[in-house]
Amino acid sequence: MNHIDAQFTDDVLTIHLKGHIDSGNAPDVEQEIAEARSGHEDAPVVLNCADLAYISSAGLRVILRLKKLCPDTKVTEVSPEVYEIFDVTGFTEIIDVSKAYRVLSVEGCEVIGQGANGKVYRIDPDTVVKVYFNADALPEIHRERELARAAFVSGIPTAIPYDVVRVGDGYGSVFELLNATSFAKLLINKEKTVDEVAQMSVDLLKLIHSTEVDPEVMPSMRDVAIDWARFLNDYLEPELAAKLVKLVEDVPEDNHMMHGDYHIKNVMLQNGEVLLIDMDTLCHGHPVFELASVYNAYQGYSDTDHGIVLDFIGIDWDTSTNFWNKTLELYLGTTDSDRIKEVEEKAQIVGYTRIMRRSIRRNGLNTPEGRAVIDNARTRLEELVPKYDTLLF
Repeated sequence: MNHIDAQFTDDVLTIHLKGHIDSGNAPDVEQEIAEARSGHEDAPVVLNCADLAYISSAGLRVILRLKKLCPDTKVTEVSPEVYEIFDVTGFTEIIDVSKAYRVLSVEGCEVIGQGANGKVYRIDPDTVVKVYFNADALPEIHRERELARAAFVSGIPTAIPYDVVRVGDGYGSVFELLNATSFAKLLINKEKTVDEVAQMSVDLLKLIHSTEVDPEVMPSMRDVAIDWARFLNDYLEPELAAKLVKLVEDVPEDNHMMHGDYHIKNVMLQNGEVLLIDMDTLCHGHPVFELASVYNAYQGYSDTDHGIVLDFIGIDWDTSTNFWNKTLELYLGTTDSDRIKEVEEKAQIVGYTRIMRRSIRRNGLNTPEGRAVIDNARTRLEELVPKYDTLLF
């Protein structure tokens, strides 16, 4: 009787373990594994345990001996029951063991949020799942979980994912958000006014920006923005390009937290408490970089097509314009139009830098819509960059 199935694909030997492995059949399993490795001794080994119902200490010793022969061995698709055996015995500390993921469907579910890397769906009144655009998103998921934990212990009200699931061909993170409603939905359903939602949004944004973080834990937004600016060296007049890069480079490092993708679909209201979601873009930096992102969400990305903001956030152009203006006024704590305009234009410099680079990288030079976005961004940079010698405010 065969206790394994084996396939050699893309230079990786995958061995499927089946049924029960105990002292009675462990020697046979070990012999079958050795036969499967014959001719592939240097190949990494993946032990797929999707069909493994039980493993005893004798079976674990087989895997340990395999690990010594092939250091690049990992164990995947482990059921919760079998994973408990691996975990209790300390096996998970000496070999890469990953659980099998339960499967969820988001067909017909409401989209309650969307960020740069995924969409958030409500599965039921208690539960939401963030589905990542990248089909191979496990590293992103684990990174977001660590970022969310870092934000949570720093005092930022955020939901922390408690499970990882398969959704179609990709992965998702599951959160408990009982009766939570996005700020976007509060506006769409007229449950709150623009002024009320803007005030709650700014209050949370200021809390985020007042929180210092370990720069080793969260990446620098300044470094990212410098790359954006340098990318445009080949697409702007040399003098303009050089000044743009210098403006961004001259922004000092700032170890205060930024969300990185802050807008009304990524903030929820749950039983009167504001919660931040979509934490994979957390970073640190000067507020000008955050305000550039906020500007793009409400204005910049929709500058040449005002219908985009309705599709993306769910509010029309006039409402989003009103919301952006109110946000900036509340954030700066002033109604001084000159002061507001100055900060807005500094944020726009960063925002249009990002938009122009983004469109070029997405083949925008080869489509009428893309060229319109690129030309508009270039025009705005030509207007704004010469006006300022610093992006600080």
